[in-house]
Amino acid sequence: MTILDRLSRLLRANVNDLINRAENPSLIIEQALRDMRSAYAEARSEVADAMGQNAKLDREASSNRRMAAEYEKKAEEALRGGSEDLAREALRRAQNAKDLAAGFEEQLAVQSGTVEQLKTQLRALEAKIDEMEGKKSLLAARQKTAQAGATLDRVSGFGKAGGAMDAFEEMEERVSGLEDRNRAIGELRQENDFDAQLKDLGRTQALDDAMAALKAKVSGDKS
Repeated sequence: MTILDRLSRLLRANVNDLINRAENPSLIIEQALRDMRSAYAEARSEVADAMGQNAKLDREASSNRRMAAEYEKKAEEALRGGSEDLAREALRRAQNAKDLAAGFEEQLAVQSGTVEQLKTQLRALEAKIDEMEGKKSLLAARQKTAQAGATLDRVSGFGKAGGAMDAFEEMEERVSGLEDRNRAIGELRQENDFDAQLKDLGRTQALDDAMAALKAKVSGDKS
């Protein structure tokens, strides 16, 4: 659920409660603004957390890239020293570090997209607050007019019915989303199992190729 979705549900609940109690229109608007400001503070916190996660993922990727380079250097040193087993183990660890770095980089790309979405929502929410502040007097006058016309009860009845229908539709969408997610998880599990088998098939060959390349390099340096 997006920041604006949560804000919409919160405002609907609080404002409908005030309308049902026939509070002063200005109080209704002030409550809405308080809720919006609270949601804005929460949104800023979410953006900060997401940006912090970005920094962590970037550090992990960089750390594993450095580790991979160190293990490759150790593999070369081991082979120069005549220890082929140690060189092969160092190459294996270098490959593991490269795989981890690639994984963190992939997650960083996804998380960066999430951060940009959150920033966009934050800016939209800030604009809504500014708009609400600017229209506060007008909205209060319109609300008083509605009360003077004796339409508040009827409007509130429709509002509650609409809220019930919204809740039903939301639950239906949630169930459908859960069903879609379960199907997707099943498909991804099958794909991941197959991809893992293919990856294992090529991993040994990649290690052999890396060892052969290292031997060729060492031999070339000696000659």
